[in-house]
Amino acid sequence: MNAASQDAEWTKLMRSALAGDAEAYRQLLLSVTPYIRAVARKRNASMAAADEEAEDVVQEVLLAIHLKRGTWDQSRPVGPWIHAIIRNKVIDAFRRRGRRMNVPIEEVTNVLAAEEPKNDISTGAIEGLLGQLKRSQREIVQSISINGHSIRDTAARLRMSEGAVRVSLHRALRALAALYRTSAYED
Repeated sequence: MNAASQDAEWTKLMRSALAGDAEAYRQLLLSVTPYIRAVARKRNASMAAADEEAEDVVQEVLLAIHLKRGTWDQSRPVGPWIHAIIRNKVIDAFRRRGRRMNVPIEEVTNVLAAEEPKNDISTGAIEGLLGQLKRSQREIVQSISINGHSIRDTAARLRMSEGAVRVSLHRALRALAALYRTSAYED
């Protein structure tokens, strides 16, 4: 069944369900569940999330369809409405999850055994490069990258907005990279 005919079938089933046909509603849920699962798994895989999280999303979407079915505009196809619910529930799941990523240990064993990279630039060379930056950029780089202070703390201390500190840090690091590439700093 192609997407257009599938959407037409779902739309017909949803209209019947809203008119009180319990069997049509059951058929709709049975029909949309594999689609919801496939989309949720694909999105989870792209973010390295576990399959269990995809199943949680499927359940949340089915519940949302049930609770919000009265909000669907019957003059429109139901497919885009369902897809919007899926998208929102996937986003909610990623927000709850935060920035954690599940990566199997097998995928990183070669990285774990890697030798630490050697620092090929001396402290004096770093100070020389930093000395070529504008004073405000140098203070921001030293505060965040060297001393480990947060952007918020640095912004407060320098009486700048956090956004301005981020922009200045980005520009300073880009300038340092360019200076390093054009210089012959070595021990």
